[in-house]
Amino acid sequence: MASKFRTITISKPEYESNNVRQITVKSNHLKGRGDISVYVPQGSNYKNLPMVILLHGVYGSHNSWIHYAGIHFKMNKWIAEDKLKPMVLVMPSDGLWGDGSGYIPHSNNNFEKWITEDTVDAVIECVPQVSTQSDLFLTGLSMGGFAALRLGAKYSNKFKAFTGLSSITHLNQMKLFIEENIYQLQQENKQEESVLETLIKYKQTLSPFRFDCGTDDGLINENRKLHEALEQENIPHIYNEYPGAHNWKYWEVHIFNTLNFFNNI
Repeated sequence: MASKFRTITISKPEYESNNVRQITVKSNHLKGRGDISVYVPQGSNYKNLPMVILLHGVYGSHNSWIHYAGIHFKMNKWIAEDKLKPMVLVMPSDGLWGDGSGYIPHSNNNFEKWITEDTVDAVIECVPQVSTQSDLFLTGLSMGGFAALRLGAKYSNKFKAFTGLSSITHLNQMKLFIEENIYQLQQENKQEESVLETLIKYKQTLSPFRFDCGTDDGLINENRKLHEALEQENIPHIYNEYPGAHNWKYWEVHIFNTLNFFNNI
């Protein structure tokens, strides 16, 4: 079968470790190459495994969940203990624009379609344990949470469920984190900048979703406002608060809640 991409490479199995492999693919949406780390559970007989796209936050890249949360080690443990069913974790870069692309369309690059189209197609092409029949889920932290909630709502026909951890809830909150001027991220359609407005727009077709935030997180009030607004709009969702701040200590623990949520959809 011909590749959808001009160039695509995957790491050699003999040099992979701890069930993690790396894909590098040339993407028309990125106008260049993008990296994707993929966790594939041990076992060669798996077919059509669920795929979870796991998005990083500002300053990060495709290996953030691996090197800061040890997600591959956690997955091996959770699967071995029957706490989670086997699933493939797909961890793309955000396109590496500035401090963070927001996973949105820019004037010359479409970081949204890099995630929703190219990343999915590249993994299906390279990883035999998944296919077009695999259930697809979406999650992320902070900037990645903004993207997961927004894109999960917009593409609920593609994603079976979606979640956000410590999520930015509006694009203007990116200015709390990035060096670049926020105007470079602004969208022509202002609705695209708001998680709430996107969820309301697609409220009739939403897949199941949840989000959570630490009680000491600087974004806690914004997450509470989102939860309250969704209740007023009668949009079904799950919202949780846990002790913790906007850091990896929180995310590496509470990613389990998201993965368990996906397991039970």
